[in-house]
Amino acid sequence: MPSPRTGTGTVSPEAAAARNGRRSLAAALLLGALGAAVALLSSRQEWASGAATVPGGSFPLTATGSDVTGVPAALAIVGLAALVAVFAVRRAGRTLVAGLLTLSGAGAVVAAVLGATDSAALDEKAAQVSGNTAATIGGLGHTIWPYVGAAGGAFILLAGLLALRFGSAWPSMGGRYERNGTPRPRKARPVDPERPEELWKALDRGEDPTRGD
Repeated sequence: MPSPRTGTGTVSPEAAAARNGRRSLAAALLLGALGAAVALLSSRQEWASGAATVPGGSFPLTATGSDVTGVPAALAIVGLAALVAVFAVRRAGRTLVAGLLTLSGAGAVVAAVLGATDSAALDEKAAQVSGNTAATIGGLGHTIWPYVGAAGGAFILLAGLLALRFGSAWPSMGGRYERNGTPRPRKARPVDPERPEELWKALDRGEDPTRGD
């Protein structure tokens, strides 16, 4: 087996590419999974709060991320599915899926940032509790959770960029293929020459029963 280093002590291009591929693969998996988890967690937390004016006083109201917008959570799920699908496709298909992963992350970031100052969900709740469709929320306040969701989307975005840049060097699903895409040779099963049915089965598998190991 050739040494991964040349005579001058430097790493060969093949070894460097393989090392970069492994590192980028691990980073993309970590970023994608972490980003999806963070975005989904953020959507369940309180994003905004306020009070609706009702007869006799005010009524406190809160809105979670899913109340404000369901886009970041939905795109997080799409991104997670795309991250898994990257390993099931090859060549142009892998590039397309990596692009979908990137767009999912970017969309989640934009949706979360836009939802950080949104009051529509609380205004709708204020109209419901007050019985006045023109009612709006007062004392509006926002939490940090929308920006946490945006960070989760950014992680997914980075995973997509890594997949676009290094995805061609990543392995794909399929037990019969090596990393370079060539079929793995099948190991011939031992055949008993005194049993004709085994000879026929070996020939049917494309093996040469007369060749010894």
